[in-house]
Amino acid sequence: MILIVKRSRLFAIIGLIAIVFAGLLLVKNAKTVSAFSPQSWQKAVVIVDAGHGGEDGGAVSANGVAESRINLAIAVRVDYLLHFVGQETLMTRTGEEAIYSSDATTLREKKVSDLKNRVSMVNEQENAVLLSIHQNSLPSHPNVHGAQVFYNTVEPGQGMAETVQALLNKNINSGNEKAAKPIDNSVYLMKNSQAPSILVECGFMSNGNEVRLLQSEDYQLRLAACIVAGFRQYHKE
Repeated sequence: MILIVKRSRLFAIIGLIAIVFAGLLLVKNAKTVSAFSPQSWQKAVVIVDAGHGGEDGGAVSANGVAESRINLAIAVRVDYLLHFVGQETLMTRTGEEAIYSSDATTLREKKVSDLKNRVSMVNEQENAVLLSIHQNSLPSHPNVHGAQVFYNTVEPGQGMAETVQALLNKNINSGNEKAAKPIDNSVYLMKNSQAPSILVECGFMSNGNEVRLLQSEDYQLRLAACIVAGFRQYHKE
């Protein structure tokens, strides 16, 4: 999937990045880097992970929109903006398909293989940082909405997550602020990643209004800008 940006949209992107980075000045409680030295952050390679893919569409909205496609659209924009500011990246997937190995045949085998391949990509990359893009779903409470960040136990994952969450609260969740939280130990990718990792649940597939927003290119770009600005704050430090 290739993101084509016209000149007018490029100026909009630059303006959006400037606004979001200005918002960093209002973030008072972001933690500083601990495990990564400044030299490590200069060499960091960001693994941009678009969750799910292929036969595994993830959560599906009431009108049939699959999470996997929205994840990829946001991840592509995150990758683009990171490149725009000079950051080296790798994407776990760049198209609609998952990344399972050829010997996987059943859906379960494909899901397991896909996750293991993503973990290997992260753990085999020196100075990796994982940014994983997902969507939430809570059909029993369709009014719940908003973006929330989760982090693994590798520092400075928590601080990075809190910075990204603060920006999402300011630019996306206004009046519906959320707190960054440690990820549940059942999430295989985050549990087994040896790199600082955050998982961003960008919205709720169970909320019809939010699904419409999540399909908007402008909204996807706003989400991507918040995520990139949060990472760059730590990169800068």
